[in-house]
Amino acid sequence: MSLSPFHLAIPVYDLAAARHFYGEVFGLSEGRSSAQWVDFDFYGHQLVIHEHPKTESQASAHANSVDGHDVPVPHFGIVLQWDQWEALAQRLKARQTRFVIEPHIRFKGQVGEQATLFLFDPCGNALEFKAFKDMSQLFAK
Repeated sequence: MSLSPFHLAIPVYDLAAARHFYGEVFGLSEGRSSAQWVDFDFYGHQLVIHEHPKTESQASAHANSVDGHDVPVPHFGIVLQWDQWEALAQRLKARQTRFVIEPHIRFKGQVGEQATLFLFDPCGNALEFKAFKDMSQLFAK
């Protein structure tokens, strides 16, 4: 399956801390930037962090229950290959990242079984990274 890269621009109220987080903690390559924004290569997609005052969702995240965990809403992320997800989980653990939901297998033995983890960036934006051993389960009912 060939996908077109998406573009996502998110607000950050501390550009320097967010730049460090996405560049150093995640190891994303930095693209163009200005004094108010920075582009990152987010696994082949364009993620742009824009300096902006703290939003309501950054100040206090809402959560919905999913498979026994409180999933922050809104959130964004990416579906990685299984080995990429495992490598990212190890990278984040090695950097003593604080997870909202620790890396684990969700919906074990059910349709849609997946590896997942959740965390917040330094500005309160929630991220989810997931992987499927069987990618046909991505949109399975």
